[in-house]
Amino acid sequence: MNIIKMKKKTTITALVFTLNEADNLPYILPDIPDWVDEILLIDGHSTDNTVKIAKELCPRIRIEYQPGKGKGDAMKYGFKEAKGEILVTLDADGATDPKEMERFILPLLEGYDFAKGTRLKVRSEWRGRWHRYLANKSFVVITNLLYGSNFSDLCAGYNAFWKRSIERLQFSENGYENEPLMYIRAIKAGLKITEVSFRDNGRFFGSTKEDSLRQGWLTIKTIFREKFY
Repeated sequence: MNIIKMKKKTTITALVFTLNEADNLPYILPDIPDWVDEILLIDGHSTDNTVKIAKELCPRIRIEYQPGKGKGDAMKYGFKEAKGEILVTLDADGATDPKEMERFILPLLEGYDFAKGTRLKVRSEWRGRWHRYLANKSFVVITNLLYGSNFSDLCAGYNAFWKRSIERLQFSENGYENEPLMYIRAIKAGLKITEVSFRDNGRFFGSTKEDSLRQGWLTIKTIFREKFY
């Protein structure tokens, strides 16, 4: 199926969130498909050459600086600033391969509201550390029990959705805990969700910006807060 014919006049924004990712951008930006209408980079005020490298690799890229700190703040700001009708989120560390983007777009054009990424349906697609794998699996079990969902991954950075759908989730608070909150709010809003498997390439260079224990605590807190408060 030719996605260019299917998308017709539908506009697509690729969202990339960065904080000191200059070394990884050459493995991401050049592979974003030509049929993507807008490439929007939300930077967390990097102190390396992230912005300079981004402009050199992709002259058509649009750079915006997030107003606060953290990936959740960057995502919320990116959703607001993006001009496309469909938004696709990519990790700046190289873990998400832009060449797989078509597989996320097609379900939306076929009627879904949200194409949610997963690395855990097939064990070989996970390249992260074992403790993160086990923690993610635990979060998935709790979420599925509490919300009646059938997810296999709760922390994937590769996602695609209609902007009109994500606007229904109303991210207004400061404690926006990244992907888990987005998935849970999507369930509660009654969005039509499908999971799309992708291979996690792992981080190419540098180290993760988020502490595992803090991220895990915020995820658990989000799961129960959204259900009972």
